[in-house]
Amino acid sequence: MNERTLSIIKPDGVQRGLVGEILRRLEQAGFKLMGMKMVWMSKNLAEAFYQVHQGKPFFDGLTDFMSSGPCVAVVLEGDDVIAEYRKIMGATDPAQAEKGTIRQTFATDGRKNVVHGSDSKESARWEIDFFFNRLELPEQ
Repeated sequence: MNERTLSIIKPDGVQRGLVGEILRRLEQAGFKLMGMKMVWMSKNLAEAFYQVHQGKPFFDGLTDFMSSGPCVAVVLEGDDVIAEYRKIMGATDPAQAEKGTIRQTFATDGRKNVVHGSDSKESARWEIDFFFNRLELPEQ
């Protein structure tokens, strides 16, 4: 089933020069890159994006980190892309991620884990709309 999801290459991935390698892996996996932009979220925007985690012990650290430098937001399209991208990303904790996944290969810890991906169709729609307007993406 063809669908879309949001991928974010986080500040640690951008800072370490991993954008090209991550995009290469996504294209090799057969995903279409439908939209892409570099963004530098303010603390307020990071808090708005991660609002579902508000009140959790890691919220402040996560939003501080996500507003610490530029990120690359990418809309991916493909068959079952949400689940397939989550497999390629690997577990949030890189120590628990499968060998060869993006996080196992590049992440330094559970917060600096290089990439973000939507976890459901509903969150994918909301997250894509958070970063992209209709003029920036081809119709699905």
